[in-house]
Amino acid sequence: MPQHHLRPAGLPPANGYSHVVAFGGRMAAVSGQLPLDAYGELVGQDDPREQTRQVFENLSTALAAVGAGVRDIVKLTIYLTDLADLEAFRLVRDEYITREHPPASSLVRVGGLVHPGARIEIDALAMIPG
Repeated sequence: MPQHHLRPAGLPPANGYSHVVAFGGRMAAVSGQLPLDAYGELVGQDDPREQTRQVFENLSTALAAVGAGVRDIVKLTIYLTDLADLEAFRLVRDEYITREHPPASSLVRVGGLVHPGARIEIDALAMIPG
């Protein structure tokens, strides 16, 4: 079971992430997921919530392939093209990630992503249960 340390003494407040997550066992690395459906079509043109939801669905699908789920994520890296989308990201993230045991996270604003209509990309590290 991972150990989530939301805010060790001396670190600033965290908003939906843990400053440190310790874990052991097998690990899965999930490549950056874009808001594309199974046919490679962009989902949610100009809609950051729908794009974020599709990315989390893609993460869920990828993790299921190795017997894991979003509950097993220990680290997220989020790439946003517009920081105005941060609130939409947080609202959708909280549908998938528990506030009690959130993963460690990094947020990066980028000038663009490989798909010109994509507003978000997320990669993840997860612990494989068992």
